[in-house]
Amino acid sequence: MLIRFQVRSIVSLSLLLAAPLLAQQPPYDVFPAVKPPYHRVRYEAATEPGELIFPVSYTIWIPPEVERLRGVIVHQHGCGEGSCSSGLTGAYDLHWQALAAKHDCALLAPSYEQPQKADCQMWCDPRNGSAETFQRALAELGKATGHPELATAPWALWGHSGGGHWAGGMTLLFPERTVATWLRSGVPLFEANSQRPHIKPHTLIDAALGVPMMCNPGTKEGVTVKEGRFAGVWPANQAFFQAVRSKGGLLGVAVDPLTSHECGNQRYLAIPWLDACLTARLPETPGESLRPMPTDDVWLAEVAGHKAWPASEAAAEPETLAWLPDGQIAAAWTHYVRDTAIPDDTPPPSPTGVRIEGGQLRWSCRADLQSGLAFFVIKRNGKQVAQLPQKPQNRFGRPLFQNLLYSDTPTQPLAEMAWTIAEPAAADRYEVIAVNTVGGESTAAALQSQR
Repeated sequence: MLIRFQVRSIVSLSLLLAAPLLAQQPPYDVFPAVKPPYHRVRYEAATEPGELIFPVSYTIWIPPEVERLRGVIVHQHGCGEGSCSSGLTGAYDLHWQALAAKHDCALLAPSYEQPQKADCQMWCDPRNGSAETFQRALAELGKATGHPELATAPWALWGHSGGGHWAGGMTLLFPERTVATWLRSGVPLFEANSQRPHIKPHTLIDAALGVPMMCNPGTKEGVTVKEGRFAGVWPANQAFFQAVRSKGGLLGVAVDPLTSHECGNQRYLAIPWLDACLTARLPETPGESLRPMPTDDVWLAEVAGHKAWPASEAAAEPETLAWLPDGQIAAAWTHYVRDTAIPDDTPPPSPTGVRIEGGQLRWSCRADLQSGLAFFVIKRNGKQVAQLPQKPQNRFGRPLFQNLLYSDTPTQPLAEMAWTIAEPAAADRYEVIAVNTVGGESTAAALQSQR
């Protein structure tokens, strides 16, 4: 079965211009350091017809303790210079790494070198060479890292704006490889444009109906704000929703009640949602086919409202309601669509490896899967002496230890888990406490050694 989608070209154009140039972004060649567990490959622009016309780099993080990877989580930026360069730090995000590590997955972040006024469709439509280059990168990274299974491992896709176009397009092209797909402020384009003949309509095949997907527009992108640069996002989401749900596809909608095109606090629903999908679909034995989503605890929800029900109790026809995988995600969804304040009463992981090196207190710490990582409290001899950072920042959502850019990636220079000790004394006792973004505190981790 093939379904051809129709979306007015004004929607396409509004999305293609979606990512602003951010002054604080680095140039494309200013990367964070890459050494294991990080790896990178870069490809120059191709010159043959149908191949990728922009240079691109792929940075991957591989959990050090994993012997065989079960999948790849892809964090795909949007269009324009600012968003493209934000991809430089996507693989370094501690919160997304926590999701990847839980499921023995790699975390991959592309960075396309698309000039601001160039046509974004030349990479965010995967048929214009980016799908082939992406798979080439996985194969080459697999060889370089000793994880050849990267070449055939399944993908969990997250995409913002043009990255949503790309992630959705990859889902429609490769449903057998796609675990789940989160579409932040962007869905695949489905109408050819006479002024841009290279924009080809996408189609939906039966296999794609079994892939869990979530549309996640901001309310100011056409839901409550009907005019402006991003007003076409919501009509595009509605058209996509109608086409997929009318055929029984597993598509949800979570309208961000606070934002326009910026990513806001979406990660606090996106990461648990992807966690649920990865748990359900990844095979127990790597290399086997993806498992189908369970149907015993499905919930349905209002498309642009606040109510959700078990599927057996839904107040309307299923095809008019958003699909949610289970009751736990439905509970988180109801909080997210009201104010994004998803509760979390579990403590974050404790820091590890607390030590003194070169006059600095240093440590490591995994992010809280539910609520991320906001800051650290440092104690000396039982008394708090510092908070790192003193004032956590994130102008797009909850303050974070790593801060965040418009496209949901950490700022540069990357935050370090290190604090300079003033007036050190050999007898001092140090402890470090992690605090998540809802104020939950970890158990204190004590100094292990002094060097």
